[in-house]
Amino acid sequence: MLLFLTCVGLLIAGYFIYGSFVDRIFGPDPNRVVPAVALGDGVDYVPMSTKKIYLIQLLNIAGLGPIFGPILGALYGPSALIWIVVGCIFAGAVHDYFAGMLSMRHNGESVPNVVGYQLGAFFKQFMNYFSVILLLLVGVVFVLGPGKLLATMTGMPVWAWVAIIFGYYFLATILPIDKLIGRLYPVFGALLIFMSVGLTIMLAISPEHEMLADGMSLANTHPKDLPIWPLMFITIACGAISGFHATQSPLMARCVKNEKNGRMVFYGAMVGEGIIGLIWATLGLSFYENAGALQAAVAQGSPSGVVNEIANALLGGGIGSVLAILGVVILPITSGDTAFRSARLIIAEYIKLPQGPIAKRLMIAAPLFVIGYLVSMGDFNVIWRYFGWANQTLAAIVLWAAAAYLIKTGKLHWICTVPATFMTAVTFTYIAAEKIGFGLPYTWANAIGIAAAVVALAAFFVAFRKPALKEVGAE
Repeated sequence: MLLFLTCVGLLIAGYFIYGSFVDRIFGPDPNRVVPAVALGDGVDYVPMSTKKIYLIQLLNIAGLGPIFGPILGALYGPSALIWIVVGCIFAGAVHDYFAGMLSMRHNGESVPNVVGYQLGAFFKQFMNYFSVILLLLVGVVFVLGPGKLLATMTGMPVWAWVAIIFGYYFLATILPIDKLIGRLYPVFGALLIFMSVGLTIMLAISPEHEMLADGMSLANTHPKDLPIWPLMFITIACGAISGFHATQSPLMARCVKNEKNGRMVFYGAMVGEGIIGLIWATLGLSFYENAGALQAAVAQGSPSGVVNEIANALLGGGIGSVLAILGVVILPITSGDTAFRSARLIIAEYIKLPQGPIAKRLMIAAPLFVIGYLVSMGDFNVIWRYFGWANQTLAAIVLWAAAAYLIKTGKLHWICTVPATFMTAVTFTYIAAEKIGFGLPYTWANAIGIAAAVVALAAFFVAFRKPALKEVGAE
């Protein structure tokens, strides 16, 4: 219990201390006209209150990742909690903050354009394709996950729930952001809070489950002896650092009323997701007797089955457990809908198609959902692995873009350069070692990952060794 509370306290302290430090380095301008005001269109650019935007941002980014990832990450032992805290404060929240704030500085544009302004035309074009592919993977993952859990709860077939969820996604993708998302998310937020707080309290007072009984041992406890590096840093993405968030932050960058609210909306929402990740990692570590028992539960019913088992056991199987499980269902659904919405906007920016008229929104949304449905027919486990790698690769690229912005404007770039270098090593090592990539021995994969990080860092300094530039609006 002490370890969990300490980790939560560190995350909260990180928001006030390191979050304020990052905010001062960026330098928000409270007098700058924000995109929500300058480009208000009643569809995507809609000014909203900071509290509502914070809640929407939290639900946008908190999909299956901060639940499934930490559950699987718990197999590695309490080191999962350490990664969530360190990753969230120094990498994930910094990543989300710059993704949102740089979007605001560039008229609320999506991540490919934001990256392109900092890293050049090649990365802009690469990101146009890469981010849309990632968003399709996210949308599919966040259909199948809740669909399977709802099928377990109700007895209805998975395909029926997939169809219902896709129907909601379609509406959320084409309707003005304040008509559906802006109205439903406060209700969803209440479910999320109930789920998170309720399960934590019940675990703490449960006589059958000692909270974090293994204490501070950081030994690798994975039953299959899978290495912590780089696997844990890919497995636990949402809650620590996730590139998917860079596709979501621009949605709220179009709705923020003042730049001074950016720290709460972007950095703060990531800290909130980190706390959710801590809760589920702790549940995974504490509810089962050991990592082997957790592995057996995952193998038998997937992480969805683990969620179902924990909620029913701790909350008695009544209305409380139903609400708790619905809270878990809500998380992926409220990320899947905005994944497709983000994909629509990225494509619209790329082909320069205005999104005011609903007919033009449908021109992009309809083919997207057809492709998404076809992808959903694939193997969920394979899709999840590709999503994990693509997700963290996008995070590394966005951090490099933020570092480029800082060095070009004469600001402290190391707050982004260090995590960008680290995530570059993680992603290259992972794809070199995994069967979905090159399947090399870990000795070779580690060498490739470290070499890639060193080359990326050297290339960064070669490319941006010119004198600092003065920032003037959207570069």
